[in-house]
Amino acid sequence: MKKLEIKNHQKEKGQFLAANGAEFTVKEIIPAADVTKLHANFVEVEPGHFAYGYHWHELNEEVFYIISGTAAVRTQKGEEILRAGDAIAFPAGPEGSHVIRNASDTEKLVYLDIGAESPLEVAHFPEINKMLVVGPRTKGMTDEPAQ
Repeated sequence: MKKLEIKNHQKEKGQFLAANGAEFTVKEIIPAADVTKLHANFVEVEPGHFAYGYHWHELNEEVFYIISGTAAVRTQKGEEILRAGDAIAFPAGPEGSHVIRNASDTEKLVYLDIGAESPLEVAHFPEINKMLVVGPRTKGMTDEPAQ
């Protein structure tokens, strides 16, 4: 981080993202260009949608804190329902596999996504057989290697 940041999820403009069935809006707390040790974003998910897709990280741990709405978080152990004030932590590795979706029919889900930021990271998306590779000079999605 290069400077002190104070942000409010209701005032920030976001970037709408849609890929592989996921639809959500990300509002940066720490600008991506300034991220060196951790990332922090507000994420908004409309009813009937999910964010990012089911995945796990090779190196980075992640925490979601529910600000408003109702979330259904699928992990290797099943689905957990979270409400405003709840937090859930995901370890690195397959045991930290997760996807979050809006479990409400009417209310927007808003959560804080905080995570470690390694200089090189690989995130695996087993349901679509892809992996995301992010490094200082690269970012891209590719097919998982044959096992």
